[in-house]
Amino acid sequence: MSSVKAGQSEPQFSKIRETLFPIHNIEIKKFLPLALIMLCILFNYTILRDTKDSLIATAPGAGPEAIPYLKAIFVMLGAMSFVVLYTKLTNMFSSEKLFYGIVTTFLVFFGIFSFVLYPNIDILHPDLNHVQALQLEFPRVKFLLSVWAVWTYSLFYVMSELWGSVMISLLFWQFANEIVRSHEAKRFYPLFVLIGNIALMMSGTAVVAFSDIRHSLPADVDAWGVSLRYLGATIVIAGLMAMYIYRWMHKNVLTNPFYYDAAEPKAVKKKKSKMGVGESFKYLFSSPYIGLIALLVLSYGMSINLIEVIWKKQLSIQFSGDPNGYNTFMGNFSRITGIATISIIFLTKGIVRQFGWFMGAVITPLILAITGGLFFALVLFSEQLNPIVMGLGFTATYMAVLVGAAQNILTKGTKYALCDPTKEMAYIPLDQDLKTKGKAAVDVIGGRLGKAAGGWTVLGIFTIFAVQDIMIVTPYLAVIIAAIVAVWVVGVGALSVRYNKASGIKEAEAAHAQKERAKEEIGETVSV
Repeated sequence: MSSVKAGQSEPQFSKIRETLFPIHNIEIKKFLPLALIMLCILFNYTILRDTKDSLIATAPGAGPEAIPYLKAIFVMLGAMSFVVLYTKLTNMFSSEKLFYGIVTTFLVFFGIFSFVLYPNIDILHPDLNHVQALQLEFPRVKFLLSVWAVWTYSLFYVMSELWGSVMISLLFWQFANEIVRSHEAKRFYPLFVLIGNIALMMSGTAVVAFSDIRHSLPADVDAWGVSLRYLGATIVIAGLMAMYIYRWMHKNVLTNPFYYDAAEPKAVKKKKSKMGVGESFKYLFSSPYIGLIALLVLSYGMSINLIEVIWKKQLSIQFSGDPNGYNTFMGNFSRITGIATISIIFLTKGIVRQFGWFMGAVITPLILAITGGLFFALVLFSEQLNPIVMGLGFTATYMAVLVGAAQNILTKGTKYALCDPTKEMAYIPLDQDLKTKGKAAVDVIGGRLGKAAGGWTVLGIFTIFAVQDIMIVTPYLAVIIAAIVAVWVVGVGALSVRYNKASGIKEAEAAHAQKERAKEEIGETVSV
């Protein structure tokens, strides 16, 4: 088959192939390894996401109210430290070496936590009675003391959050954006997400299986500790697989000009001077285009996290003191999220190609607004709705848990199916500096800032109203979320205009370059 690079017309698929798998046979060697890398990374991400919440929300001395403090302070500091370090390291090492080094660092930590730190928490964590006495003495910093009381769990939480930002948002998508061409992205990216969400079902099944192992263990065995060891070993294996496939691609795919433009022989160009950290940030934030991408990331992170902290409060009440029960619920939640996302992908497949970038990007905030409104209606008017809920055979708390789960599943399903692919497509028309360093700043700092801003909002409201229960301030959070979603929609419209303009220019340049190459080839043939 002839090459189908930018500017060339592509062979047409049959209607069935177009719907199910619009990938040319010769492209499978490039597409499938990328999809498998994403699957391994998301597999670990889901296990870590479920487990970190179970650790904090059910730990004596902590609870779900500690999560906003972790996100607002410690996760944000970790993200900022990483992006500064990463910006320096990009000037010292190749992207391939950085990938191996970063993945290895994460895997070593998660292995140590599961097999060394957790088995010794009685020695490592401070005395709970002492912590509770300090919390009574200093109530305004109660949940900061909670973070300290379970400091190994808090460290696990921070590293788990960074895995999502660093491995998915930065390293994977940066790699994909580097080697996938614009015309390929329209077909590859929706399927990346589709195959990646199989990982949600796989990891959800693993979480449930390893959490339910408590039923087959003697009563005197720490079942949660056994579950953590199984989960930790699984994370390390999946991470090693991702590194192996990544290396295989560099040896067998990226050396072929058909798959990767940079593999083509080119004239030696003057090496560009690399920017320092301060220069990079000044360059990045002077770009309105990057600023709009950051706005979308911030809006999603802040709104979904404000809703989640209320939902996780309901979960902690339902599964008080039972981390395995909490983790089992979250594992089932992840499986359903994977199934729902795949279904949403099929239902929304072709929206970007048929209706444009804007339509694909705006669906997620609209879904969040509708489902979030239903969730808040149930929480805020629970007393009025309680007779109806009891008549259905549910407690008010469990109904809130289920409705919150449905809200989360639908919002995240549309995010994975539409919001993430459109966001990644927005990077493609940019120059290399903005693609690499701009993405690092937006996805690591921007992604974490969205979650941290949600945490700061909760902290600010707690301080203003002198309360420590998230349910008391829920009405105020509902108004704040509505305002954030409105800004999100406006940002999507503004970025859509810029993306369509930049993408059109890049496609025209690629087509022109292809024509020039064709003329040169014809000229060489005539000359011979």
